[in-house]
Amino acid sequence: MPNLVVEYADPVAERVNVAGLLDDLHRVMLASGLFEADAVKTRAYPCHNWLIGEDGVKQTFIHIELSLLSGRTVEQKRLLTREVMAELEKHAADINSLTIDVRDMDPETFLKVSA
Repeated sequence: MPNLVVEYADPVAERVNVAGLLDDLHRVMLASGLFEADAVKTRAYPCHNWLIGEDGVKQTFIHIELSLLSGRTVEQKRLLTREVMAELEKHAADINSLTIDVRDMDPETFLKVSA
């Protein structure tokens, strides 16, 4: 049950094809072999207000949060992070800041309802 969430500064959409980026990131997740295909969820949200540093400079950024049910090894997560970053860099090399944070979700407390 991975969730890949892309958050990006508004001006990024003027320089990056966000829909194309999402398609390619989704393919990376599927190709990793770590997840059931139907469980992979990928989405993006623009950030309308942000500040960076002491001066509040409005530099561009893309931040990816990748939430996974626990159980993958550190090496599996590290490899997945590198593959996601490689794809992100192909689309957004001229964006000021590209970051990825991988988080383990606790299967004891995670709930899912499917219709």
